[in-house]
Amino acid sequence: MSSTITYTVTGMSCGHCESSVSKELSTLTGVTGVSADAKAGTVTVSAAAPLDDEQVRAAVDEAGYELVGRAA
Repeated sequence: MSSTITYTVTGMSCGHCESSVSKELSTLTGVTGVSADAKAGTVTVSAAAPLDDEQVRAAVDEAGYELVGRAA
């Protein structure tokens, strides 16, 4: 079962930020697509199976940003 979830991420301000977050999230097992939007402060992750929010949080942290939670 595939899933697509949008998360709120703080600290992104430019294209480089979007690229850093996308690169880290793309390394997670099962991720099929990532779309980061610095202006909106969100990142949308598509995966072949539901992802563990803590794995997503760890990848965003590794990129140097903070995952606030799932976007409404």
